[in-house]
Amino acid sequence: MKKTWIIMSAFTLLLAGCWNNDEQTGVTTTSTGSQTTSGASTEKVKSEEIGQTLLAGEYDRIYDQTSADFKKELSREQFHDAVKNSQARVKSWNPNSKLSLNGSTYETWVDQDGKFGLVAMMNENGEITGLRFNPLESFVEQDKALTKLTYRAPFKGDWHVFWGGQNVFANYHYAIQSQRYAYDLIQIKDGYSYKGDSKKNESYYMFGQEILAPEAGTVVHTINDVKDNVPVGVMNEAQPTGNLVVIDHGNGEFSYLAHLKEGSVTVKTGDRVAKGDKIGLGGNSGNSSEPHLHYQVSDGSDLFTSKSIRVQWENNLNPVQGDVVTGN
Repeated sequence: MKKTWIIMSAFTLLLAGCWNNDEQTGVTTTSTGSQTTSGASTEKVKSEEIGQTLLAGEYDRIYDQTSADFKKELSREQFHDAVKNSQARVKSWNPNSKLSLNGSTYETWVDQDGKFGLVAMMNENGEITGLRFNPLESFVEQDKALTKLTYRAPFKGDWHVFWGGQNVFANYHYAIQSQRYAYDLIQIKDGYSYKGDSKKNESYYMFGQEILAPEAGTVVHTINDVKDNVPVGVMNEAQPTGNLVVIDHGNGEFSYLAHLKEGSVTVKTGDRVAKGDKIGLGGNSGNSSEPHLHYQVSDGSDLFTSKSIRVQWENNLNPVQGDVVTGN
């Protein structure tokens, strides 16, 4: 089946970036009533109910809850046809990931075979602003191959997985071999990644937080002089990793910790670090739209020519988009 986009407009930008130029967006739901075209009142569909509602053929109920911009781009009849064609072979929509952030919700499902997926976006008014149907490519054998070492969370406290998992809906990195098992991590409090002015890095909870070595090793590369971007949406594509620390763990595994705060890197090439040592501070440098940490393990020291390896975390964790990872 071909990829089918069904209008994604009027989004709230959540996090774009790393060194892929694709921007991912999302948006939260309320449970107040809405009006159908017949004038009868009905309860709004909650974000987690969208997949099942579509599968049940309640297309009008979904369409009536879409945003005005959505309706401008797609008529009711076009919407019906697109959904029917897209999920013709779908027998069930199984929950895959969910991220609620900054007044927005991004939710995904996969079909019974794990080969086709659905993404839905809602804004803070409970309006559905976008739907996407898409085939899912999987790399089963690579997914099974975990790192030899066991890695700790590269921070203290509770952090949330913004992108992470074994499909492109939960982890947009997955489509790219060099970043397939990468994570983008943020801090969230009371549903928000920031407090105050969203255009100031200092408003974001993760900005300036200590970043730690996830395993012992030797530092083989650092970058420390890239300016932090002004959030939200401004990115430095010319210096995609931003401020960076690369650690060689001595067994063919290398940790990459990217987008660090300008001038915060505390280690230099050749330094030995122990698991849990401070190596820098959280920042917003490089191809990053707002403060976050990009973390991955690869099989070589060159990020762009090496292959990403799925991380074996302490405590047998397998964090995916929306999950909380706690560092001690």
